[in-house]
Amino acid sequence: MTYENLDAKLVNALLGDGRASLRSLAEELDVSVTTVSNHLSDLEDEGVIEGYTPRLDYDAVGYDVTAVIQLQVEGNALPDITDTLREHRQMISVYEVTGDYDVIAIGKFKDTDGMNDQIKTLLTDPDIKASNTSVVLNAVSENEQFELDVDDA
Repeated sequence: MTYENLDAKLVNALLGDGRASLRSLAEELDVSVTTVSNHLSDLEDEGVIEGYTPRLDYDAVGYDVTAVIQLQVEGNALPDITDTLREHRQMISVYEVTGDYDVIAIGKFKDTDGMNDQIKTLLTDPDIKASNTSVVLNAVSENEQFELDVDDA
């Protein structure tokens, strides 16, 4: 068995079933359980695989309001603002971006009142120069992952 592209194939198999056993992965990839275990450990050590977590449907647990928050921030305050957002439990993504705004954050909220309160609290920070918030009407695609390219030799 050639191990060419084994790591990408292993990652793709886990994207399909993150709870797959070492044995089932080994059978699918036609390698030994030890080989799968070693490659998986290497991928974890290298930070390619950061963890194994359930994929939540936030709507199903009552967080059915999604907000896209764009912020203009004083230049030297950018790290503080992004740290504050990242530490907020309902902010599921925080990005430093180019363009008219410096930060885009995606938040999940139980209702618009809760969203409004959180945003108003955030906007009391004097280092935030401007903001724009959009409420998502329909999540067409969310939290999708894609398979890695595997060149078949």
